[in-house]
Amino acid sequence: MEIEILTTVGSKSLGKITLNDDATIQNVKEKIYQNLKKSLYPERQAIKPEAKGKSLKDETTLKSLNIQDGSKLYVADLGPQISYKNVFLAEYAGPLFVYLWVYQRPWILYGEQTSSPGTVANIAAMCWSFHYAKRLLETVFVHRFSHGTMPIRNLFKNCTYYWLFALYIAYHVNHPLFTAPCKVCVYVGLTGFVLCELGNLSIHLLLKNLRPPGTKVRRIPMPDGNPFSLLLNYVSCPNYTYEFGAWVFFTILTKCAPVGIFAAVGMYQMSVWAINKHRNYKKEFPDYPKNRKAILPFIL
Repeated sequence: MEIEILTTVGSKSLGKITLNDDATIQNVKEKIYQNLKKSLYPERQAIKPEAKGKSLKDETTLKSLNIQDGSKLYVADLGPQISYKNVFLAEYAGPLFVYLWVYQRPWILYGEQTSSPGTVANIAAMCWSFHYAKRLLETVFVHRFSHGTMPIRNLFKNCTYYWLFALYIAYHVNHPLFTAPCKVCVYVGLTGFVLCELGNLSIHLLLKNLRPPGTKVRRIPMPDGNPFSLLLNYVSCPNYTYEFGAWVFFTILTKCAPVGIFAAVGMYQMSVWAINKHRNYKKEFPDYPKNRKAILPFIL
């Protein structure tokens, strides 16, 4: 059958493509790229039934949409794209290198120094390095992305957020005038940080095992034999809960206000993501556990 492709802006016709009725939206994107406009590679396209309609999923078939010969579909240009993996690698590698650079107390930030960072600053540097090294390794070996790409502008936005906060935090924690907290704060902060990091990793591994490689299968996350996964009995996104907990304990460990600000800003953003995911879980799965909250047990 023949389908006319129009732009969402101005409803300008790009031409017509020929497909079978069992073709998918992904096939439509490939045809547009091959036959109509080479600059619109598949990852850059969003296909819609109407100019202002919702984007259709790649796996949706034309038959299920009741698309017939002579029908019209609309394509939106999402702009230049970059893979999720590359964005994650860039936004996580930056804080690791920035923090370790500041940890050396460069003269450009502190002037000439003869002293070295103290015990708490050394512990903080190890914790920070562990966190971002873990994130980099998870990006390469653990995470399975439901979307292949994002707009390239997100690369600059995300890197700005992570890199500048790393500089802001590292400057204060490694400052020659930094005052270390009490030993109790250090022990509590370090223990809590390590436990939350392990919990975060445990949930990421659990989520990885829910989705077979190369698929977009979605299932209800449930606790497994790992005790860290028991938080799934109370929240839909325990990986975010553990992430927030790690930065709260890092704040206790360092008694540093910039870390607390970073934790609060991160909590706000993760709450937005968690609420959306929680809502989607309930909409997609009729038997989804009703006692779960989004990110904070019994609260949010």
